[in-house]
Amino acid sequence: MTDERLTQAEAQGVRYATELEGHIRWLDSFSAAALGVLAVASGIYTYLGVTSLLDDNGALSFFAAISYSIAVSVGIFVFWSYLMRLLPAVRTVGARMGLFVSMLFGSLAIIAMSSWLNAAALAGAAAVEQHLARTVQDYQTALERANEIAVSAQGLERDVARVRQSFEDLSEQEATGDLSGLAGRGAVFRLLRQKSDELAGLEAQIGSQQPLVNAAFAEGNAILSRMRQLTVEPGPIEVRSVQFSEEAVRLSGVITQLRQLSVAPLVSRAAQDLSASVVLPELDGSTAASRAGQQSTIQSVLQLLGQRAETLRRAAEGVIAMPPPSETIYTPISTADAVIRYAENFVPSWAGAIAIDLLPAVLVFILAITHAAIRSGKSRVGVEDTMTIAELRAALNAVGDMEAAMSRAKNNAADPPKPLPDPKNT
Repeated sequence: MTDERLTQAEAQGVRYATELEGHIRWLDSFSAAALGVLAVASGIYTYLGVTSLLDDNGALSFFAAISYSIAVSVGIFVFWSYLMRLLPAVRTVGARMGLFVSMLFGSLAIIAMSSWLNAAALAGAAAVEQHLARTVQDYQTALERANEIAVSAQGLERDVARVRQSFEDLSEQEATGDLSGLAGRGAVFRLLRQKSDELAGLEAQIGSQQPLVNAAFAEGNAILSRMRQLTVEPGPIEVRSVQFSEEAVRLSGVITQLRQLSVAPLVSRAAQDLSASVVLPELDGSTAASRAGQQSTIQSVLQLLGQRAETLRRAAEGVIAMPPPSETIYTPISTADAVIRYAENFVPSWAGAIAIDLLPAVLVFILAITHAAIRSGKSRVGVEDTMTIAELRAALNAVGDMEAAMSRAKNNAADPPKPLPDPKNT
C-alpha cells in the first residue's frame, strides 16, 4: 500500500512554487507597461539621433525621423515581449540555446539601429567638440612646424653674413696690398666686391622676410585662439562647426603662407650661383709678374668661393630637408559619426545608450530562472497535488457540467421518438 500523502519536502516545494507564481502574476501586471516606457524612451533618443543625421529640416525629414523612431520602439517592445514569454517557458536545452542565439542577434540589431543613435543624442555635441579640439591640436602642430622651418630658414641670414663679411675683409686686404701684393682696387678687389655685394643683397632679402614671418605666425595664433573659443563656448554645435570651418580655412592659408616664406630654397639657389656665375675681371697688372700674381690670387679666391658656396648650400639643404608640417584639413563630422570615432572618450554615454535598449535582457534571465525554480518545486508531485482551491472548484464545476451533459444525453437516448401524426386522420 502506497502512502499518497505529500512528504514535507514536496509540500515545501509546492508552497515555494506557488509563492513564486504569485509574484510573477503581480509583476506581469506592469511588466508590459515598463517595457513600453523603455521602448518609447529609446525611440525618443533615436529620433534625436536621426535628426542630427538629416540635412533637411522639412516636413519629409520630420516624418522620416518620427517613422524610424516609432519603428525602433515597436521593434524593441515586440522583440523583448517575445523573449520574456517564450524563453522562460521552453524546457529543452536546444530550444533554450536557439532562443538565446536569437536574443544575441536581436541585441546586436538593436545596437546597430538604435543604441549608436541614442549615444549620439546623449553625447553627440560633446563628441563633436572633442573632434574640434583634436583638430585645433593638429592645426597648432602644423602652424608651429611651419614657423619653425621659416625661422630656421631666417637663421641662414647669419651664415650669409659671415660669408659676406669674409669677402669684404679679403677685399680690404687686397686694397692695402696684403692679399695679392698689389695695393689698390684692381681685378682681385673687384671680384671680391662683386661677390660680397651679391651676398649683401641676399642678406637684405632674407632680412625683409622676418617681419612677414612674425606677422603670419601671430595671425595664425590669433586664429587658433578663436578656434579654441568656438570649441568650448555655449551655443548650438552646428553653428559653431560652421564658424570653426571658416577659421580653419583661414588658418590653412596662413600655414601655406609660412611655408612659402621660407628662404631656404632661395639661399640654396644663390649658393649654386655664387660660384657658377663669376664674371672674371680683366687683369690690370702693369707687368707680367703682377698679372701672374693676380691670376694666382683669383684662382685662390675662386677656390675659396666654391668652398663657401658649398657651405651655404649645405646649410640651406639642411633646412629644406626638415620634415614639412603635416597636411591638416578640417572635415565636418556629424554627432553620430563623432560618438563612433571618439567612442573611447564617451564610455558612460555608450553604456547608458546600450543599457536602455538591452535592460530587458536582464528581465528575461530573471524570468527564466524563476520559471525554472517553479518547475523544480513542482517536479516531484503530480498535478492533482498542486491545484489551488480555485482551480479545484473550477475542476469540480467542470466535472458537474460534464456529468449533467452526459445524463441529458442518456435520457434522450432512452426515450423513443414520438410518431408523426397521420395526415389521413386529420
